[in-house]
Amino acid sequence: MTTRLEQAFTEASNLTPQEQDALADWILAELRSEKRWDKLFAGSQEKLSELASEALTEHRKGQTQELKV
Repeated sequence: MTTRLEQAFTEASNLTPQEQDALADWILAELRSEKRWDKLFAGSQEKLSELASEALTEHRKGQTQELKV
């Protein structure tokens, strides 16, 4: 465990039990979400490549327009 994470856990240990549980729930949910996104992204490389190729083809044909932001 890193020093920074140890520091965070030390500070979190001063919270009420309810606050500690809420923090733990949030951390666990974030970790699960991150794993889910990693899995989804890893499985979408072929589709992303296909979409990028389509976009480049449309751009070369003059079928795109610049975004005004």
